[in-house]
Amino acid sequence: MSTWSNQRLYGWTGMLMVVACVIYFLSGIDFDEHNLSNDAFGKLEKDVQNVLDARYKAAQITDELFPGATVAFVLRDGRMAGFATGFSDIEEKTSMSTESRMPAGSIGKTFVAAVALSMVSDGMLDLDGKIIKWLGDEPWFNRLPNHEMITLRHLLNHSSGLIDHVFDAGSGFQDYMKKQVTLGNTERTIDPRELVQFILDKKPLFPVGEGFHYTDTGYILVGLIIEKASGSSYYKELSNRFLKPLNLRLTSPLSQGKVVGLAQGYAPKSQQLFGLPYKVVDAGTFVFNTSLEWTGGGVTSNSQDLVLWAKKLYEGKVIAQPYLDEMLNSVANPKQGRDNSGRIYGYGLGVSIAKTKYGTTFRHGGFFPGYNSILAYFPEYRIAIAMQMNSDSSKIEEHFEAIVKIIIEAIDPDLIKIE
Repeated sequence: MSTWSNQRLYGWTGMLMVVACVIYFLSGIDFDEHNLSNDAFGKLEKDVQNVLDARYKAAQITDELFPGATVAFVLRDGRMAGFATGFSDIEEKTSMSTESRMPAGSIGKTFVAAVALSMVSDGMLDLDGKIIKWLGDEPWFNRLPNHEMITLRHLLNHSSGLIDHVFDAGSGFQDYMKKQVTLGNTERTIDPRELVQFILDKKPLFPVGEGFHYTDTGYILVGLIIEKASGSSYYKELSNRFLKPLNLRLTSPLSQGKVVGLAQGYAPKSQQLFGLPYKVVDAGTFVFNTSLEWTGGGVTSNSQDLVLWAKKLYEGKVIAQPYLDEMLNSVANPKQGRDNSGRIYGYGLGVSIAKTKYGTTFRHGGFFPGYNSILAYFPEYRIAIAMQMNSDSSKIEEHFEAIVKIIIEAIDPDLIKIE
């Protein structure tokens, strides 16, 4: 190519680069390789809905209980999409809506940990301070295993050595649950100290900080500490610090029986474990006292709200960076190992940290009688994906992984070549 041609080419190239830079700065468009065009985004929406519908239909001819589900994702540029399939109430033939709400189970721990770390940031709590400062005046405190050595950090990453009152306390908690069902959905708010009673005088599972055991009871203790340090209720702190400022309008404390927009929950697993009814909602109201979950989870939410929450939280918009670093780096020792899918897990402060083929993933599952939920954030792609089902006996992990595959491979086609 001649010198003149080179000059002409470089001239045009330079001009195009200048134009591209002007467009970039004027429009705010992110030309990152993992962004989608509008056409590609529309295609992805159709693909996700098709996969979700197909999995719902396929499940109807199996023994899986798949009444309905909601799914949502939010991309790195903030574009969000919500999906629904099946029924929110089979008998009433009410279709599931993208606005349908369901208890999020243990995903609520992500809110609890964020409130606690926000208070650490404000100087109201100390991650490594002994919990005796806040709970030492409780009459049962000296009967709490490992009570002298436990810190807030140990409670948040499940390294306290405490057992779990829900699944480790034998028939004691199961009988307690059955009693709550008998009483019905009373107006009485259950005192969380009633839940702590199930683990008192038990032998610790391991010395503080030297193991990992998932325990809702530890998070009940965190809730008590938050209330003592703040002088207000946990739910008030949650609402004022996060739910209202972030406009999470479909997320609310699970402190009342009647919930607007609530999907019927089908609970064969909880029926077997705790003697709960097969259907847990009557006329939009839970048939048992839901306040017993409290800071073990304790929120009703929606897939769209959950992905917004995850994106804000893990991109540093909720708590200050040093405390987000604490959340993600304070992994309990030893790590949890691998799950059935081969993923390597560790647990930070209110977050499971998994190594997957899509890179590191911050995630949490949620079980509540009648419901299952999963929330995951993929930092390499800066996207969040959530799924909720109104069944506590479903194959939600399989369905969720199918949805994740569709979304991430649309964003990063190179992954398909690797497979």
